[in-house]
Amino acid sequence: MSFEFRHISRVPNNSLHLMLRVYRYVLPEVREQLNYWREIAERIPDEELQKQAIASMTSKQFHCQGGAVYAVANLPMRHVLIPLIVALQTISDYLDNLCDRSTSMDPDDFRMLHQAMLDAVDPAEPLHDYYAYRVEKEDGDYLNQLVKTCQASIRMLPSYSLVAKQVSHLVGLYCDLQVYKHIRHELREEALQTWWSKHESQYPTISWNEFAAATGSTLGMFMLFLAASDPELDTDTVNIIHAAYFPYICGLHILLDYLIDQEEDELGGDLNFCSYYENMDQTIERIALIVIEARNKANRLDHPAFHRMIIEGLLALYLSDPKVKEQKQVKQISRELMKGSPLTRLFFFINSVWIRKTS
Repeated sequence: MSFEFRHISRVPNNSLHLMLRVYRYVLPEVREQLNYWREIAERIPDEELQKQAIASMTSKQFHCQGGAVYAVANLPMRHVLIPLIVALQTISDYLDNLCDRSTSMDPDDFRMLHQAMLDAVDPAEPLHDYYAYRVEKEDGDYLNQLVKTCQASIRMLPSYSLVAKQVSHLVGLYCDLQVYKHIRHELREEALQTWWSKHESQYPTISWNEFAAATGSTLGMFMLFLAASDPELDTDTVNIIHAAYFPYICGLHILLDYLIDQEEDELGGDLNFCSYYENMDQTIERIALIVIEARNKANRLDHPAFHRMIIEGLLALYLSDPKVKEQKQVKQISRELMKGSPLTRLFFFINSVWIRKTS
């Protein structure tokens, strides 16, 4: 059964159509959702938790804006999709800050915190004590409310039962990554390699750092939420979506993020998956191959133009970042990756710069 959302015209098939919907619906409604969560965050009793909650929304709001683009493909369900995507992404960004910028390096703490994401995508799961291994605990019910918002939204998706397994799989991988990449520096690479050894046979065409990068993306989850908003969804379509997004579209998303952050991460001692390529030539070669694979996978989906626009939007968003200008090697890689479909990418470049300036 085709992924149609009843009327094909609901799914944007050109850049102008997509961006008009983004400006009219996505950006204002994401802003409304983030303002709501910011008001709750500002009432968090614990100073450290409050600091990280507000910081995550301030510096990473474009994650919510980008993720919510999937809602434009089914506007009548945006009242479910946008709150769901914003809430789950806000959990992700908040927990990333707690693991990366805060007071703990305890893997048990990281695992327990990320139980919130697993609970958020399972509406039958009870809440847990997410701060059990952390000194800071009093968040004024902030994290619980985010989890419950996700669960309530998921209950309104007519076909969620068909995507639940795949969503949980992607969330589980995401949580694993957050644990392994945030532990003590001398332990993290070995932990990531051991983790990869359990999955390597399933993904023979990619390397361990590319797999790890792919697990860090929430795009596959958001696409499956969109799919679940279609009451006529079928299992074959779900499997095609999952295979298309993971690892290539998801991998491209996070590799681009790491690509532009290489200099910053090196200075901060943060793990960067692009740093594991041997040299610039290999970096260009591997990311270019992943772009090709992502486009090929997109062409196998229903409404391929929509998914190709997601890919071109990722390239434009990350490669137009001001950080690129300061990094000679990244600028060279950027020129190579920006070849092809120049008009579409120019449109997204202009819009991505505008969105960044007004965020």
